[in-house]
Amino acid sequence: MTATGAITRSKQAVDLLAPSRRQAALMPDLITQARHIAGSVINGWHGRRKRGTGDNFWQFRPYAQGDMLSRIDWRRSARDDHTYMRDREWETAHTIWLWCDPSPSMLYQSRFSPVSKQHRALVLTLALAELFSRSGERIAYPDVLPPLLARNGAERLATALLQTGTLAAQPDLQPLQRFNELVLISDFLQPADILSTQLDQIARRGIRAHLIAVADPAEADFPFSGRTEFRDPVSGQILVAGRAQNYAEDYRRLYQAQREFLRETCTRFGWSFITSATDKPAAQALTTLHGFLGHHSSTGGGAA
Repeated sequence: MTATGAITRSKQAVDLLAPSRRQAALMPDLITQARHIAGSVINGWHGRRKRGTGDNFWQFRPYAQGDMLSRIDWRRSARDDHTYMRDREWETAHTIWLWCDPSPSMLYQSRFSPVSKQHRALVLTLALAELFSRSGERIAYPDVLPPLLARNGAERLATALLQTGTLAAQPDLQPLQRFNELVLISDFLQPADILSTQLDQIARRGIRAHLIAVADPAEADFPFSGRTEFRDPVSGQILVAGRAQNYAEDYRRLYQAQREFLRETCTRFGWSFITSATDKPAAQALTTLHGFLGHHSSTGGGAA
């Protein structure tokens, strides 16, 4: 049995879909799927713009040098060893930036799943573009699509992705402004210290993030046994396990610890953390995200 593992990350720009002919051929099908999913969850999906002078809670974020001390939330800071600021919402807050991980590890698809992680991530990205644009929100994509107000969000974003071709391995945060929202769709298999640094940078910029972790069922369950070959999708490095089942317990423990770290980080910042298994309906993740957005807007709640 051969299994392709996601072990490392590329630090260079990588193609979203390669070659370009496959990209062009696949995108119309992805748009169709995205619109179908968007249509199944559109009822109740409303815009979240508010009028006011900034009285609504936005998120917690780490203290940065130069912040006003009067804005420190001492009650939240007392829970651990960090100092947190309490950001409030502006009327012009609602630009939603979408980002889909283009890393080679997203190409993984086991025999337990009908689609690859990349396929699921792209469908979710386009479905969100359609949902947000239909409900009157501005959508954007780092280095691909500037903030745009249009009714055909999925088609506009898909066209922009096709024209861009090559995407950076990490989103460029420079165009994002404080109180923008950012939806990150990835497998989030980087080491915890790298993820912590990246997420902390987002929080310090006053951006509220929503993480959708896409996972193949084989990655969560580790169903391998006997002699199994694991190949790094980036470097090509191979690990051969004579009895793969001997690694199962340790692997599952580390995998769950990674997920718990992400969940706790999102809770600390007032963000949402959502999982999307590729063998489950994609609409489940969108429904969960919408529930979080509505709950957060009304109560300033925690992670989903």
